[in-house]
Amino acid sequence: MKQFISILLLLFVWVSCARQSNESESTPEPVRYEFGLPIDSFVIDTGFVQQGQTIGGILRDLGATPEQIGQVSVMPSSELDVRLFRPDCPYYGFYGTDSTGASQLRYFVYVADIRRAFVLHLSDSVHVEHQIKPLRTDTCYAEVTIESSLWNAMVGNKLPTQLALDLSEIYAWTIDFFGLQQGDSIRVYYEQQYVDSTSLGIGRIFAANFYHGGKWQDAYYFETSTGVHSYFNHEGTSLRKAFLKAPLNYKRISSHFTYARRHPIFKTVRPHTGVDYAAPAGTPVVTIGDGVVIEKGYKGGGGNTVKIRHNSTYTTAYLHLSKYGEGIAVGKHVSQGQVIGYVGSTGNSTGPHLDFRVWKSGTPVDPLKMESPSADPVPTVDRPVFDSIVTTLQPKLR
Repeated sequence: MKQFISILLLLFVWVSCARQSNESESTPEPVRYEFGLPIDSFVIDTGFVQQGQTIGGILRDLGATPEQIGQVSVMPSSELDVRLFRPDCPYYGFYGTDSTGASQLRYFVYVADIRRAFVLHLSDSVHVEHQIKPLRTDTCYAEVTIESSLWNAMVGNKLPTQLALDLSEIYAWTIDFFGLQQGDSIRVYYEQQYVDSTSLGIGRIFAANFYHGGKWQDAYYFETSTGVHSYFNHEGTSLRKAFLKAPLNYKRISSHFTYARRHPIFKTVRPHTGVDYAAPAGTPVVTIGDGVVIEKGYKGGGGNTVKIRHNSTYTTAYLHLSKYGEGIAVGKHVSQGQVIGYVGSTGNSTGPHLDFRVWKSGTPVDPLKMESPSADPVPTVDRPVFDSIVTTLQPKLR
């Protein structure tokens, strides 16, 4: 009986092995493709472009014939753009064999970036095949509480830091990011981009809701029928204001707007109708809004100064600059966010800082309390579409 069972076991093992052997013989290994080429059919050499190398030089090193290199050299830029050929980018040489069995360069592949590559066919007629990997997008939701800064909140929650930069731009006219408080928070619904399984970062931010100063401030991306791309709150009011909240990235406010400040140099009580932003020398200073330069020059105690008229109501000035921005001159038009100078300590100053001043209808006003007028709202004709978008996106921010 034991002998019979042993024979059965041997038969079972033999049948199983035979079945596996037959299956392996009948199921060929799948062909692996890369750049549209069956890579198992070639011997592949790879390298990285070095400083000063040209595509002709690399092809020569890989074994291309002079005739092939000559044909490549006369290709128009619409087919082969040499401006994409940069150091540290990878390339591949694909080798087959000719009728005599000798190795022959059949294809040259250059990878310009994570999405773009070109395949140079060298076998018959020399030509280029452009390949662009598809971009995949996923929608994502994130909610973070701010303990110190928006940037640190993103890093601490393992979210793309680009979110912090983009949100700073969206809310640049409505939130002072240097005045964020512990407990402020942000909800954001955005697009994440991928090529294969590699993240390329974020795409568009569709909607956000920022809690700051005891209230929520929502933002929805919308393109108007006139072609304006912007962010609006749920009422259709543009988040883009006529002025930025601050003209520079500063470390602290060293002096506030007051009519009774003891001057740090002269030790007398006198008005200080501006705000002093302490910042390192050389920090770029930007205009808070579009306008025309009406003054540029050394203004006594104010040192190097630029004064800008934005409209019939508002004028701003930037004092104690170390130097002026490129092209800044009286009569020149400047655009919001344009660098008009750099932080310095010229004039009556105890250290590097910007003295920033605002006049409304000729009267000095506190820049920190100034109400900035809004840009154009969503046009009436676009409200039905906009309201529909808001209705769709609002639940995603809760």
